[in-house]
Order: sequence, then C-alpha cells, then structure tokens
Amino acid sequence: MACTFQFLLLGSSFLYLTFVSLAQTFHSANALVFPITKDVNTLQYVTTILHGTPLVPIKLVVDLCGPFLWTDCASRYASSSSRPVPYRSIKCLTAKAHVVGSKNCLSGAQKCEIFPENRIVRLGARGELVEGTIAIQSGDDSKAAGPTATVFQQFLFSCAPTFLLNGVASGAKGMLGLGRTRISLPSQISSALGTHPIFTICLSSSEGIMVSDQGPDHHGSIFGPEISRSLTYTPLVTNQGDNMLSEYFVGIKSISIEGKRLSLNASLLSLDGEGVGGTKLSTIVPYTTMESTIYATFIEAYIKAASSMNMIRVASVAPFRLCFSSKGIESGQSGPKVPVIDLMLQSEMVKWRILGGNSMVRVNNEVMCLGFLDGGLNPRTSIALGGYQLEDTLLQFDLGSSMLGFSQSLSMMQGSCNSVFKFDSRPIESL
Repeated sequence: MACTFQFLLLGSSFLYLTFVSLAQTFHSANALVFPITKDVNTLQYVTTILHGTPLVPIKLVVDLCGPFLWTDCASRYASSSSRPVPYRSIKCLTAKAHVVGSKNCLSGAQKCEIFPENRIVRLGARGELVEGTIAIQSGDDSKAAGPTATVFQQFLFSCAPTFLLNGVASGAKGMLGLGRTRISLPSQISSALGTHPIFTICLSSSEGIMVSDQGPDHHGSIFGPEISRSLTYTPLVTNQGDNMLSEYFVGIKSISIEGKRLSLNASLLSLDGEGVGGTKLSTIVPYTTMESTIYATFIEAYIKAASSMNMIRVASVAPFRLCFSSKGIESGQSGPKVPVIDLMLQSEMVKWRILGGNSMVRVNNEVMCLGFLDGGLNPRTSIALGGYQLEDTLLQFDLGSSMLGFSQSLSMMQGSCNSVFKFDSRPIESL
C-alpha cells in the first residue's frame, strides 16, 4: 500500500507524519505513544493527541473503560475536519449506535446518534458519530531522524455538547475511551493497521505513558525482556450486562491482608447475569472503592494488622476513613512499610500485591491514610480498582485473547513508567 508522508512544523521542530486510512492496512513503527500526566486538582489522567484540520494538539482525559473518544466539537476546526456518519452506514452499525430520524443540518443526511458520557460526573447526552483526522506520536527502539506521528484520516469519534466537559481537568476537550468496543481507540488502531489488538498503560503521579504496541512481537517488543518476563496474566472477565460491555473486569476470588484471608460474601466478588458485582479497573476513580460490607470487613482486618505493626491511628481526613501517624513508620523501596494487601485472582498462586506506595496516601508530613473508600450499599460494581492503586504498575491489555498482564510495582525493580519503555515519550506538543 502506498502511504503519504508529510511533515508538520510544531513549535520549533518538524514532526514527520505518516497518513493511514482506516480502510487500509499499514504496518507503522513498533508502537504508538501517548504520554500521560496526572492533573493535581482533579486526580484525572490526561493525554494529548493531534486532531482536526489543520492538526492541533488537544488534551483528553483518559477513560480506561470508556467506549469511544468524544470531544467538544464547538471549536473552529470542527466543521472542516469532522464528517457526519450516515445512520444507515456500516460505520454506524459498527458503533452499535442508537439511531433517530433527525436531519443533519450540514449534509441533509440523517444523524448516526450515539451517547457520549462523562463518567466522572455520571452525565450523558446525545451526540453524533463523526469521522475525522487524528495523529498519534509514533515510537520505536531505533534512532529516528526526527519525531514522527501516524495520522488516521477516518477515525470515528463522537461530537458531544460542551456541558459534558463539566468536571474534567482544566484544558481537556473530551475523553479518550480505551474500552472493549469496536470503536474504542485501541480497536480502531488495530483494525486500521492490521495488528494484534493490544495496548499497555502505566499510570504515574508524574510521567505516565500508554502505548499501542504494533511490533511484530507484541508481547514485550516495547519494553525489555526482564519486564516482559515479570508480567503475571489473568483473564479479563466477560461482562454480561448490556450497558457495561466496554469495561475491564478481573476475577478476584478473595482478599488477604498480611497473609490472612478475609471472610467475604463470594457472590459480591463475581459478576451476575446482569453485570452487577465483580471487580473492574478504572482510571476515572481516583481511589479504590468497595461495596460497604466488603469495605467494613477490609477496614477491620487492616486495623488489626496495623495494630500488630504498632501503627498509631489518628483522626480521619476526608475522603479517607482510616488514617495513621507517619511517625515510626519506616519507608522502603516501595513506599511506607505497612500491611500488605493481596488480591487473589484465578488461584492462590496468582495474586495482585498492593504495597505501601499504592495503599497509603500521604496527606501531610504527619499523617497518611489508607487509600480505599466506601463505595456504598448495592453499587453496580462491588470493587473498582482506582487510579492510585494502579500507578507504577505495568498493565498490558490483550484484547485479542482477553487477558490482562500486570507487573509488580515498578519501584520494586527500581524503575518507573518512562524507564521501562525503549523510546522517547515526551508529549507530542513539546516535540
């Protein structure tokens, strides 16, 4: 296939562009790179892509379980860069869009309506499925002549009303959905490039990164063999609920604190036929939430374990319930030395270990709090593993085989999100 190569002057540097049609197959660089930063005010994770005609940087909040990319199309580039998708088209059917008979004032065709949602504030609205141009920073492990980006010219996304931006990080113009749908960003990339649908994300309080791995050896081609061999794998649970197909669930069978297994209602840990219960991963929940009865048992066990380690309880600091004095608590390679939390997965041998760096939140110089919150009675999801607990952990989502690979805390390997990858991960707007 013949591809078009151009360059864009961005700041004081040239950005080399490779244009790819979503209707064609093209094998680009080893990976597409999304540098991620954490907004200190909202605790949301934000990335930047190039969008529109001409290409301009826009910031988007990363929503791991979001079904698709949506953005406020009220910008001055929207009319020239976004093309409505007709409601009877294959693309509309692919999006599994809800269709209404209203007319599109720009083209006279009927709209393909879908429903973008700001899942942070739980607000949704009618939106229109459109296609347009985006560019994503490319990366590989070779010395390139200059920064490069891959351009997708028929990328499907939703135009959303401006009020959906309420509650998102300052400067963000929408949300980037990475969920398990046919029009999420990872699915569209793999479809366009004819590659295995897989992406890796590493959140951080400073510089995180998300990578869509397009290399010939998609397992470990973007980070070193030591990290690749250290990943533990667990199946992604298929959710039967009609409204939650885009979310990533894992099968937690039990929870232990300092090696002692908690007595929990096992039915809450599994998904029922309506998609209620279970454990999901989330980048829009700042701290892990647990159904109230699970949380009560969890807190009681943690207090006993903390007492045995001579940790001193202090007054609660909102939004946290359980807080401790920092005095006398030693710090190690993986954060404060506090009770170890283990999430048991498909067997007792497969566990997700949460150490002090991911369990305790330092609220000031004298107080640290357990970063787990009460999710209330009868929530739709029993446990939502929040961003703080996911930080400094390599998460590899293999959509083709429905598997999740996860590392131990990178701090245990004296690493960080940026250090484990083999290419430049500076934000595209700074190149």
